[in-house]
Amino acid sequence: MAKKTSAAATGTIQNPLAIGIDIGGTGTKFGIVDRDGNVLFSGEMSTRGHADIDAYIDELARTLGELIDKAGGIGRMKGIGMGAPNGNYYTGTIEYAPNLPWKGIIPLAKMIEDKFKLPVSLTNDANAAAIGEMMYGAAKGMRDFIMITLGTGVGSGIVANGNLIYGHDGFAGEVGHTIIIPDGRVHEGTGKKGSLESYASATGVKLTALEMLEKRKEDSLLRKVPKDKMDSKAVYDAAIQGDKLALEVFEFTGKILGLALANCVMFSSPEAIVLFGGLTKAGELILKPTREHMEANLIQVFQNKVKLLISHLKESDAAILGASALVWEMK
Repeated sequence: MAKKTSAAATGTIQNPLAIGIDIGGTGTKFGIVDRDGNVLFSGEMSTRGHADIDAYIDELARTLGELIDKAGGIGRMKGIGMGAPNGNYYTGTIEYAPNLPWKGIIPLAKMIEDKFKLPVSLTNDANAAAIGEMMYGAAKGMRDFIMITLGTGVGSGIVANGNLIYGHDGFAGEVGHTIIIPDGRVHEGTGKKGSLESYASATGVKLTALEMLEKRKEDSLLRKVPKDKMDSKAVYDAAIQGDKLALEVFEFTGKILGLALANCVMFSSPEAIVLFGGLTKAGELILKPTREHMEANLIQVFQNKVKLLISHLKESDAAILGASALVWEMK
């Protein structure tokens, strides 16, 4: 399933281990994982603090190198799996990622391979999460499911007939950028109007709250939160205290997400949709309206068939596990 770069075969390794690297817009997490999904060693470093890609790789080599030594040395490593925004599975490149400090097309897999002398597999972060969920999590044993990551943005990985769908160019699965409200809210990163990510992400929850506060006059606990401090956690904290406006924010968010998921169900007929990310911590505040509006927008043949699940992966390890799972797919 995962494509590796052209490093020479490393031979048979006794009790091999995998390296997982998850590159986010703010930070990079990495770890060393065994075949059972146990994260033996882990660490993190800044992404945003490295405007130069070579300096970033140098620091990664230093910090990750220490973990490799603790785990028994480079000879125990089968390879490196990486998840990154706009990571292209086919080419091993990161291409025009709007929330990373490196612009244009970065041949990251080749650069990491040259640095560590190990085979490298790269895909986007949501695809890596889907592979991790299929190998270790709620989708274990499933051949048809969709992984939706609800964080600062909305990512997705689509698995059909047991295979991750990459598309002809490696970029399939950008459900977060599908247009759900024509001429709707402008997405700051892409400039497109009305994308799912603009509404159903943690960022979208914040923007919905700010818009409702501006348009409405009723009292709300959220009026005590400074605009620059507003975030999805503040909305959640108000909602669990019964704040009417905060509850409406989650109802609206779930309505938009449920509509989008209904569309996903009708084009791919998955066994389940697995939700992962910070927004899922809101529990039934987000799940109940999402489930209701997903079912309400499905035609009869799809109704009451698709499970809506929360990821089983431990959040602190999930990104590393997802990336490392790419390694076990290497031939």
